[in-house]
Amino acid sequence: MPSHKPETIYLKNYTPPAYLIDSVDLSFDLYEENCIVQSRLSCKINPYSTEENAPFFCYGENLELVSISINKQSLKCDDYIINEESLTIKKVPKEFILEVKTKIEPQNNHSLEGLYKSGSMYCTQCEPEGFRRITYFPDRPDVMALYSVRITADKQKYPVLLSNGNPVESGDLDNGRHWIKWEDPFKKPSYLFALVAGDLLCIKDKFVTRSGRSVRLEIYTEKENIDKCDHAMRCLKQAMKWDEDVYDREYDLDIFMIVAVNNFNAGAMENKGLNIFNSKLVLAKPETATDNDYSNIQGVIAHEYFHNWTGNRITCRDWFQLSLKEGLTIFRDQQFSSDMTSKAAKRISDVKYLRTVQFAEDSGPMAHQVRPDSFIEINNFYTVTVYEKGSELIRMISLLLGEKGFYRGMKLYFDRHDGQAVTIEDFVKAMEDANNADLSQFSNWYTQAGTPEIHVETKYDGENKTFDLILKQTCPLTPGQEKKQPFQIPIEVGLLGSNGEELSLYLDDDPSQHGQKSITLDFKQSEQCFRFSDLSSKPIPSIIRGFTAPVKLTHHVEEDELVFLMSHDTDEFNRWDSAQRLITKIMLRLIDDIGTNRVEIKDLVEILPNQIPDLIDAFRNVLLNESLDKAIISQTIALPTEAYLAEQMEIIDVEAIHSVREAMKKVMVESLRKDFENQYHFLHSDEKPSYDHKSIGKRSLKNLALSYLMALDDEDILALCLKQYENANNMTDEIAALTLLADKNYPNRHEAILSFYEKWKADPLVMDMWLSIQASSSLTKLSDIKKLTEHPVFDFKNPNKLRSLIGVYCGQNQINFHTRDGSSYEFLGDKIIKLDKMNPQIAARLLTPFTRLKKYDENRQTLMKSQLKRILEITSVSRNVYEIASKSLI
Repeated sequence: MPSHKPETIYLKNYTPPAYLIDSVDLSFDLYEENCIVQSRLSCKINPYSTEENAPFFCYGENLELVSISINKQSLKCDDYIINEESLTIKKVPKEFILEVKTKIEPQNNHSLEGLYKSGSMYCTQCEPEGFRRITYFPDRPDVMALYSVRITADKQKYPVLLSNGNPVESGDLDNGRHWIKWEDPFKKPSYLFALVAGDLLCIKDKFVTRSGRSVRLEIYTEKENIDKCDHAMRCLKQAMKWDEDVYDREYDLDIFMIVAVNNFNAGAMENKGLNIFNSKLVLAKPETATDNDYSNIQGVIAHEYFHNWTGNRITCRDWFQLSLKEGLTIFRDQQFSSDMTSKAAKRISDVKYLRTVQFAEDSGPMAHQVRPDSFIEINNFYTVTVYEKGSELIRMISLLLGEKGFYRGMKLYFDRHDGQAVTIEDFVKAMEDANNADLSQFSNWYTQAGTPEIHVETKYDGENKTFDLILKQTCPLTPGQEKKQPFQIPIEVGLLGSNGEELSLYLDDDPSQHGQKSITLDFKQSEQCFRFSDLSSKPIPSIIRGFTAPVKLTHHVEEDELVFLMSHDTDEFNRWDSAQRLITKIMLRLIDDIGTNRVEIKDLVEILPNQIPDLIDAFRNVLLNESLDKAIISQTIALPTEAYLAEQMEIIDVEAIHSVREAMKKVMVESLRKDFENQYHFLHSDEKPSYDHKSIGKRSLKNLALSYLMALDDEDILALCLKQYENANNMTDEIAALTLLADKNYPNRHEAILSFYEKWKADPLVMDMWLSIQASSSLTKLSDIKKLTEHPVFDFKNPNKLRSLIGVYCGQNQINFHTRDGSSYEFLGDKIIKLDKMNPQIAARLLTPFTRLKKYDENRQTLMKSQLKRILEITSVSRNVYEIASKSLI
């Protein structure tokens, strides 16, 4: 165990900073063996502070203090207290200039927080608390200041020197060095500071704002990747225009820069004017990037740009308010991606992720509110709850207030809080004030953890022609919260007639919506009855259309009714959802039959066709429906993942889930083989690929058809897959085929995997895909993973490689990771212990499979617990790993 239990930080203990900083002047002298950082802080007492005669406190980690002075007077050792995490100056004037010189070693900073080297490039990551690894500073988001930065480095090795804001001066020095000075005209917290130095190329463009200003756009990367930046630039310009058109937000600096970095813990960082990105989310061309890569780049480029207003111009008062910027900006980037592609397809994709990952987090030991009330390590709270569930809360506010009301609230929020560090309450208050609304009950969503569960009952009265929709809401217990107050939940509902027609709705309690085909119910009580009138026959309800709230719906619906909704519902999301509910219901029943010995695994393929004729017909109807979006067809008839099925079970049966899913795929393709073959050949194209939504949808459905066909033991289909792999003119098709070949036990399997490596081994991002394909294959055993960790392409210090191999194997390869002997658990424990010494943030994220231990049988629980205990016995275990491991054992 660590020598002492790490301190828990509580929201209730927040106090304003004792001192404010008006300006920060930084100087960086970059050398190969170290970096000398000089900071000059203009400080003053905070008039809103509750502390009197407070010492001046700075955070600082892994720093060597060279000198320190106040108002040009050097401080003596007795004037301050210094330890491994902070510097405290005992007495300071009401106003003063603090000058500090520190020495750091970026080349040895493997945590990838603060200033570090990625290959030969210097770069930074300061959110949330990386700036304290650069210099001593009151590193908290409510300390905002104006920054100027001077960077000096070897001109040949580092010809490009970048920081926030606008470049104002530059020049050459003796000994082959050069310098540049940057000034940011907007106050910002230290977490938004950025610096990059390297031998980089860039592509350039410009964007003319609606007020007529010309903004320089530059995307930087290493020379070998310069031909992969065009898509990112297009996405940036689309995002800039969209933010002007939809939110009336114009960019505010003379230059906007993006830098692609190979070693990066997260996806990207919105540093003011200088966004630093994981290279995976910038670099793309058809030969090396998949459709999914193109879509992710579009969304993340937009996300980081949108932060300019929702995160930078208006930032968080403290880290408990993280969803104030992240949930809101996720909502904005989801809106943008929907407008650029398909609203329904995007919504389905977002909800699939939410239900699989965020719902799992809500039901586990790391369940927390969208605004947490405590944490040990803030890096552990960059979660799907804060981001994706936070976005759902913004979506619900927009539904409750209406589109015009929501944008009215956003305008007031921007006008009222520009240049401030604020709270979630400030955001909600702006929404209320702009609309004369009361969102006090809605705020329970921010303060209560867990996924609400809605139980649905219906009652039709033929004599009075009324239909009652009775809703009851509950929320499971979560750590630290035993009693939950009712949520305010918007539920969009439609009613269908027996022929599939949309019925006009007459809701007794809300005459204002009379005659509409779809309405939003304001569900606020523990139990509430909504009565619809003037219905001559019993309708079929279509509930929570568009997934208007992040809830679980319990509604006993017969399978034939789900088939009906799958075929007739005009709401595209609910049509997809009905298909998934139907498939899941059947598969869970079969899994239960295996677990209770009512069905043998070997008999599944024989008995299934007679049990699911309606499902097979519904699949065929969707597959052949020419009026449907191809992307939605592929999502509708794709089987639920093993991870999703696992989350629907009280105790996960790993082997049964895998067997049922494989059997279901085989039965569906045996029944619909000709239809799948026809679709594959109809959609296949040898033309140069394009990346519009329609083309991406076609490739998605084509490759889904191929994945079904490959469930057959058929030489012709295997040859078809090999042909696609060998002749593909885009990475989407090449990867899709290789993934299927890697999961097929045929004689030349290893040759296909090796040929891909030989073809693409010089491209790090493609090699990430190569590792992931093998890590996720049901044919890949732990011994294969261990060999791959020794492969030259794998780098234990690179987060992308760790996620691609170890993360995918432990998180997605359920059947092999969860073997009964626990060998893979021990493997993961070993890697976490090793990684925690260099990159605690990534080590903590790799713990995720262990957080679900209570969902498994007693033997697996015991084996996982033993690894968590072993990890916690390490005396130097980080706060990151300690928090997740200790909570998982409770």
